[in-house]
Amino acid sequence: MRILSWNIQAGLGSDNISSLQRIAAVIRSNHFPDGSHADIICLQEVTRGFPDLTQGVEVDQVDELAGLFPEYHSVFRPAVDIPPIGDARLPRWQFGCMILSRYPIGQVFNHLLTQRGISGKGMQRHALEVLIEAPTRRLRVCTTHLEFNSQECRMNQVGQLKALQHEGRRPQNAPSLPNAGKTPYAAPPRPADFLLCGDLNVLVDSPEYAELVNDTAEGPGLTDAWRYLYPHQAHGSTCGWDDPDQWPQGPHCRDFFFVSATLARHLTWMRVDENTRASDHQPVLLWLES
Repeated sequence: MRILSWNIQAGLGSDNISSLQRIAAVIRSNHFPDGSHADIICLQEVTRGFPDLTQGVEVDQVDELAGLFPEYHSVFRPAVDIPPIGDARLPRWQFGCMILSRYPIGQVFNHLLTQRGISGKGMQRHALEVLIEAPTRRLRVCTTHLEFNSQECRMNQVGQLKALQHEGRRPQNAPSLPNAGKTPYAAPPRPADFLLCGDLNVLVDSPEYAELVNDTAEGPGLTDAWRYLYPHQAHGSTCGWDDPDQWPQGPHCRDFFFVSATLARHLTWMRVDENTRASDHQPVLLWLES
């Protein structure tokens, strides 16, 4: 299973041009070691409306991205969902994460994350979780974009994300609901295999990162895929290549793949595309063997 994660910044590149066609071209140009493209694409900062993000033009990027990847199933859920401001074509303005998958998508979960700890500038955040029905396994894929301006809030959000892995169950522990029929109770249980990716806005030496990977009283930590695969190699730099005003520290890592212990032994290969400037972040690729 080949997965690509990318904060696309609503398609805005370092040249101040917003282009989803360019985003799609970069995604398709990224190959895995066997020459294949991504089976699952996880995108953050996808917008419907909010024209200040797209050079003054009101755009439905959800519809456009679905059209650019017609061979994929697609799911979008917003973190921010408001009525439009002023004259508008779209009935709602929305901002959030999107997942595209070659495999069928089962149940979808939209987890709104806490804003506790924000005292100034901040935004509603969320985690989009989908159940992927791949031929060789059922897998929960979750992508997110955590708070940037408040470490306290980010720590609270990390606790919520870490707790998500414990909501899955092994098949032998799943309840049987033979009389559920065509009701909401018929939804299948979530499997234990759990993958989390996205722009977490945490640094590898931060308390938030330590909370994610360390075992605590609340349960076991998640496995950082990069450190599992390349324990003696610094994380690839996923942002900071341009815009020294925003990123005075230069290139560094804020975008990750984390997996549950049940998936760690299937980790095979990982890479950061450090060349593109189609966004202020870089695409991150992960390969899981069956």
